Amino acid sequence: MNASLGEPPLGGTIEQILSLLPSLVPSAQRVARLCAERPQDVVEMSGAELAEAAETSPATVSRASRGLGFRGFQHLRMMLLRDLAAEGAQRQECPTGTEGYLRSLAESAGTMLQTSLASVDPDAFDAAVAAIARARRVLLVGTGGSHAAAQAAAMAFTINGRPCEAPSDGVVAQLTARVLSHDDVCLVVSASGANSLSLAVADAAIEAGATVIGLSSFARPPLASRAAHMLVTGARFQSWDQGTMASGLVQLLALNALQIAVAERMSDASERARTAVREEVLDLVADDATDTDEDEDVTAEGYRR
Repeated sequence: MNASLGEPPLGGTIEQILSLLPSLVPSAQRVARLCAERPQDVVEMSGAELAEAAETSPATVSRASRGLGFRGFQHLRMMLLRDLAAEGAQRQECPTGTEGYLRSLAESAGTMLQTSLASVDPDAFDAAVAAIARARRVLLVGTGGSHAAAQAAAMAFTINGRPCEAPSDGVVAQLTARVLSHDDVCLVVSASGANSLSLAVADAAIEAGATVIGLSSFARPPLASRAAHMLVTGARFQSWDQGTMASGLVQLLALNALQIAVAERMSDASERARTAVREEVLDLVADDATDTDEDEDVTAEGYRR
């Protein structure tokens, strides 16, 4: 249930810092926040200088670095420097005015999405895929800002051969979780990992014996203690201006990755489901076209009369 620590993938250093920041003590959080918000300055600092900027001690800088999954401050600094160099090589100059604003916003979102899966533990992801694929029932829960992503993912799972339930009402979700069994899975989506309604659903699922899978932006939230498999993704949106919208984009990407992997594992069922959905859509379109033709005939007949 732990986040994948050590050397993050290219572009994933700030993701790792932000995902673990809430689990640190306040003095170490100040160090982590400076690293995430001012990486260009931090790479020029010594450990003592960072300690002074964070109003703490060099020992706390060292402990904070290890708490964030690095071997020490120099390792953290090296990873930030690596990511800044890669980011600088990709950056393009934007025009000014509205055009520049829109392009900058799109590029910021693109950068965020490119690194949003960097903190996902591959072993936890594979275990979650296997659990969802073999489950008798799947309950997918997301409340508040996570509701839209959960509903969209539930539809994607269903039409690709992995039917799942996604009640819109929190109480209904909790009651549904309580009647699950050890053969079932409850996938809980919560950006903070601390939403009380989502945690209540997770608790009910655990009491029923179901496997709980958590998807959050932080590595050690309350949800992590309840989840058999914890997927940590997209912490960088916490430092982005449009946090709520960014959270939804990141959750959709993570859930889409999960759904695609499940569909590949359930290839026969997925193909049958996609064929059935395609035929149903074609029938719906054909019915609409027939209705339109009939309406046009009635209108033409009315004109002739």
